[in-house]
Amino acid sequence: MDDYPLLNLFWTMLWFFLWIMWLFLLFRVIMDIFRSDDLGGWAKAGWLVLALVLPYLGVLIYVIARGKSMGRRDVKDAKERDAAFKAYVREAAGSSDANGAPKSSHVEDLAKLADLKDKGAISEEEYQRAKTKLLV
Repeated sequence: MDDYPLLNLFWTMLWFFLWIMWLFLLFRVIMDIFRSDDLGGWAKAGWLVLALVLPYLGVLIYVIARGKSMGRRDVKDAKERDAAFKAYVREAAGSSDANGAPKSSHVEDLAKLADLKDKGAISEEEYQRAKTKLLV
């Protein structure tokens, strides 16, 4: 280790980091080429050949030429995934019963009970009994 100075170690780590970053960018570009709806088959093949045959130059040209649309596709996909996740959570939370009729959740029922207690419609004991029935 005596014949490898600290500055050389720094430069080696820097080049390794840049190489990993370039690999990440290459995979992102290839992934974007395949998921792009506005490109035809031949255009996708051309961009892919350019990115694989001239990797550094091809990726750089692709990012310059199609960088904005690449970002728009990322945002659109993120919004679609978020909407699908929210729909799944709503479905899994069970906002309707087996017949399709809306059912109230425990949170809504507890909120109604607390509102009734605050208005004085039910006593503290009735509130506690109803709350334990809901939670069981």
